[in-house]
Amino acid sequence: MNLISDILDLSKIESGTVTVDAEEIFFSNVLETVARPFRHQAESQGLSFEVQIDHQLGRSIVTDSKRLQQILKNLLSNALKFTAQGSVRLRVVPALTGWRSDNVTLNQASAVVAFEVTDTGVGIPVEKQKIVFEAFQQADASTSRKYGGTGLGLAISRELAMLLGGELTLRSTPGLGSTFTLFLPTMYTGPRTALRQPPPGALPLPQVTLPDHLADQFPDDRHTIQPDDRTLLIVEDDPNYAGILVDAAHAAGLKAVVTARGAEALDLALQYRPVAMSLDIFLPDMLGWNVLSQFKRTLETRHIPVQILSMDEDRQQGLARGAFSYLSKPTTSEGLTAALARINDYVRPRKKRLLIAEDNEAERFGVSELLAHPDIEIATVDSGRGALDKLRAERFDCMVLDLRLPDLSGFDVLEEMQQDAALADLPVVVFTGRDLSPDEDAKLHTMARSIVVKGAASPERLYDETALFLHQVAADLPDDKKRMLERLHSSDEMLAGRTVLVVDDDTRNIFALSSALERRGMRVLTATTGREAVSILERSPEVAIVLMDIMMPEMDGYETIALIRGNPALRRLPIVALTAKAMKGDREKCLEAGASDYLAKPVNTEQLFSALRLWLHR
Repeated sequence: MNLISDILDLSKIESGTVTVDAEEIFFSNVLETVARPFRHQAESQGLSFEVQIDHQLGRSIVTDSKRLQQILKNLLSNALKFTAQGSVRLRVVPALTGWRSDNVTLNQASAVVAFEVTDTGVGIPVEKQKIVFEAFQQADASTSRKYGGTGLGLAISRELAMLLGGELTLRSTPGLGSTFTLFLPTMYTGPRTALRQPPPGALPLPQVTLPDHLADQFPDDRHTIQPDDRTLLIVEDDPNYAGILVDAAHAAGLKAVVTARGAEALDLALQYRPVAMSLDIFLPDMLGWNVLSQFKRTLETRHIPVQILSMDEDRQQGLARGAFSYLSKPTTSEGLTAALARINDYVRPRKKRLLIAEDNEAERFGVSELLAHPDIEIATVDSGRGALDKLRAERFDCMVLDLRLPDLSGFDVLEEMQQDAALADLPVVVFTGRDLSPDEDAKLHTMARSIVVKGAASPERLYDETALFLHQVAADLPDDKKRMLERLHSSDEMLAGRTVLVVDDDTRNIFALSSALERRGMRVLTATTGREAVSILERSPEVAIVLMDIMMPEMDGYETIALIRGNPALRRLPIVALTAKAMKGDREKCLEAGASDYLAKPVNTEQLFSALRLWLHR
């Protein structure tokens, strides 16, 4: 819960939504409250721990008590974590006479107090002293393995210090220890940004407050939307791209609703019923991948075509998760307009066209009957060459492809399609009874949108995947098909009795996840290290899925996943990576290591169970 609070705090601070509740607090009270739990920790580690208050200091300070305590607890926690022997000291003194800062608020304050946390620990090299204040950064790559943690505490502390009108500084010598000093005005004077002083002769920088909604900065159409209007939902934190998309929407005859926050997207979609969505991946509060998964696992929104717009180069993964199209930043206004025109054309009322490539007549008939719908026109072929000829001669919206065809294999068909610009983006659901080798499985995942292995549960999966890529509205489906999708996405039947391995070095996280999983009838095994996880899997063939924390000491999640995948018997075991490092590149590292899926912490419970249903059904 503390970790989740940290992540939410950082998001709230950076979004400008945190308020300061200033009050008069006595130094003696706040220091005793902060220091009490750390005295016991220091004693158990054999460290000296002391708190000093300078006698020249006044009795009190006017600031936010909760935020001040949060900063000091972060600093003391770090000091004790990185100190094996010696001492940790918390000292509070008036700022030295003549002391100056680049911080405008501190320079204008009548008095400034310094809270110093000094340790005799490992210290931080000079070249690393700046990055430790960045989110998810630690001074050394081995830090997270040896000491744990995610690199959020100092980032939050620095932001909170600025919020309170102060600043946080560092002095450190490798091998000798570190001193973090929090400078605060003794009288908090109101909400203002602690701007740096401009250099001599430079124009003063304007003071900027981040709006609660991007729409406050760039007006959208949410207040003028009529019942018959067609709307584009724009989830984008870059005002430049948001503005271009709004203009493109208007040119296409669409109204626009804009948000910079992924957490608002689903609620806005349920409220305004957009015909399409443009989605950025790197949002201030969460990854766009989570937004996409949320939309495609919610029956009321799964039919909405989603255009991914991002600097993240993971096009195939986005398309496989149900995105309609993928645009890489930077892009031009012409490119955005053309992409939006394509979506706008796609969502106009018409019958969707599906091609089924299957050489077995009985299978072909069965699949056609399963997928039949008044709004879908189905064509069938019994060969690979026939499929390619049909695709080049007519327009289709999706194809179901068997790998075993008499002339060309399904792999050959997919390769030819990738080389044809007109066919490269067509969604293909591979429906196969072949036992795929690990290499074939990996190759298919780079070529097709979805792979369904024929079996007892495969009709539901096949129907689900084709309905997803044809963007069928769930409310318009026959009742039996609707119940099938609801059962697939909402029912816990497939979870009950299944065994899940939870791997996390934090027992609090294990307890929280285990409690939620057991309430759904799942059997939970737990491991606190990577090596323990590998050992459990080798002797527990009943494990159906693994939830793997990434930031673990000694052997991290990447190494653990790679080790698991080295065992041929475990290559197809679903592994869902869970990590607080929701940064560019981390998702790719998880998938490259062999993870099946990725969820960023703090984990949304509904998203977690949707992922479990999806992978256990596969």
